[in-house]
Amino acid sequence: MQFLHPEFFYALPALLIPIFIHLFQLRRFKVQEFTNVALLEKIRFQTRKSSQLKKWLILLIRLLTIASIIIAFSQPFLSYQTVQKKTSETVVYLDNSFSMQAIGPKGSLLSRAVQDLITGFDENEKIGLLTNDKSYKSTSVKNLKTDLLSMKYSQNQLNLNTLILKGKALFSDSKTSPKTLVIVSDFQQQKEEILSVLDTSIQVVLVPLNPINTANSYIESVSLEPSLNTNYTLNVIGKSSSKTSDSIPVTLYQDQRVVGKSILEKSKNYQTAFVLSNTLEFNGKLSVEDTQIPFDDTFYFNIPKAEKIAVLAINENSNSTFLKKLYAKDEFLFQSQNYKTLDYSQIKSQNLIVLNGLNQISIALKNSLEAFMDTGGIVVMIPSKNGNLQSYNQLLATQTKYRFEQTKIQEKRITNIAFNHPILKDVFEEKVTNFQYPKVQFYYPLTTTTNSVLSFEDQQPFLVQFKKLFVFTAAVETKDSNFVNSPLIVPTFYNIGRSSLKTPPLYYWIGTENIFDIKVNLQKDRILKLERNDRQFIPLQTNFNTKVSITTKEYPNEPGHYSVLKDKDTLTQISYNYNRNESQLYYSDVTKIKGVSIQNSLDTTLKNIKIEANVTWLWKWFVIFALILLAFEMLILKYFK
Repeated sequence: MQFLHPEFFYALPALLIPIFIHLFQLRRFKVQEFTNVALLEKIRFQTRKSSQLKKWLILLIRLLTIASIIIAFSQPFLSYQTVQKKTSETVVYLDNSFSMQAIGPKGSLLSRAVQDLITGFDENEKIGLLTNDKSYKSTSVKNLKTDLLSMKYSQNQLNLNTLILKGKALFSDSKTSPKTLVIVSDFQQQKEEILSVLDTSIQVVLVPLNPINTANSYIESVSLEPSLNTNYTLNVIGKSSSKTSDSIPVTLYQDQRVVGKSILEKSKNYQTAFVLSNTLEFNGKLSVEDTQIPFDDTFYFNIPKAEKIAVLAINENSNSTFLKKLYAKDEFLFQSQNYKTLDYSQIKSQNLIVLNGLNQISIALKNSLEAFMDTGGIVVMIPSKNGNLQSYNQLLATQTKYRFEQTKIQEKRITNIAFNHPILKDVFEEKVTNFQYPKVQFYYPLTTTTNSVLSFEDQQPFLVQFKKLFVFTAAVETKDSNFVNSPLIVPTFYNIGRSSLKTPPLYYWIGTENIFDIKVNLQKDRILKLERNDRQFIPLQTNFNTKVSITTKEYPNEPGHYSVLKDKDTLTQISYNYNRNESQLYYSDVTKIKGVSIQNSLDTTLKNIKIEANVTWLWKWFVIFALILLAFEMLILKYFK
């Protein structure tokens, strides 16, 4: 037997009070003389004997009564573990990631875990609950029941260290109450690591749930490439963890209409292709048949109507022929103007402006370009050999603190490529270290290597990005450089042009930050919306002169085609898919994780917790005993003579 408030035992000296009362009675006997006391003596002897017994009984009863009340206030209990001040606390992490869709012996892993959780606790029992996207602190199972039964799958999965830290936050601050964190998961793709955040005050119990079948087939990605006769080839890449399946049937839909079927064959690395016409917008969906994990059986993509990017080249004495070739009519709206006859009103309607070898940048042009960049436009500055440094540096000052220094006449090779820079990130399949390096005959030293795209042998920048301004430190004309004839010129200028208007790709992944531009001129205080199945939401957006830049992350949170709406008009379609992180069914060996206990069943785990934490309170029995003693005392005083 244990006591919740043992400090009440300091009241035990109160037992001396009835003892003192009984030992030092203040009542005095009066002597009365009688002539014949023989009979009286006999009665007196009998009375004293009975009175002494009565006194000792009453003393014993009062001592037991006071002792019972003191023990009742100390709150005695019986338990399998020492509990002080508070009872035990339990927090359950329930993994609701997509891999928990897998089928176990008694249905899907998540559904079975939910049922065990509901039946494993009394409905009024307080617990903490943690999932991959929600948390509940000290809530009754009755209040959690609706949320548990309607729980949705999540594409997120917390790693062990993170979920233990979050689980700790759901416990009380009590240092005496025993705490148990139960982690219910399939431990798919969890690292078998020693947990760095383990706390000796918290018992961590792992409950691994194992699917019957670990096979899964899914669409991993799609890509588009030009084909013959103005068509597109849609390349489809699938994967399968099944050891028995040699092929995966795949169906192509346009909206709800079937437009093609094919086979992802194991012998061909689960790849196939569809030929599509490029004359129409295409809202596509690919579907495979797989009964194991359904979240990745559908893949949405969209081929939107191509938006042409407006490019303006401002020339003085330089030739813009190479720019005209780079910015072809099928993707760009290219125009070239002479600096002296420049129509400044055309600047705000552009996406990209190239300053091609200007000897001087006037204050008026600098101010126009600054306003242009402030509204999302991109400027490329190619200097002239005879350029005015002061005017160059005035434009540089709008985007950076760095300045051009005096011209250096020196031949230098362009040898360093920033393969990870966004402009060149997807250009090379592998890093190129040996090719015909382009060279220049002069350059303007620029004391920075930050955000360099291309650099000379000594790490001095040849092309560097400052926010919305791309700066060449040397001319690219054939008389001063052979960069125009280099293979680097095409991807460099092309990708700079594409970056000025970030048109949506075929698809986006849900849960990642996605930024794209919609070419539209919105009036002040007007907004764009995203809509799917008559449900709308307003994404984060920035309105510029010629476009609206949209950023999505938390929403959308469901896959599918989303319409971009201007009022009630659909401007384009955007496609979202769940990422495929949960598609590869690789399960960790939890036996390698140190500092935790492992149970094979959630139902068994909860029963063990209840047994270990079960407390039988005894104080009410001592109160009842005290009341019985008081009643017994009253009976003795009334009927025992």
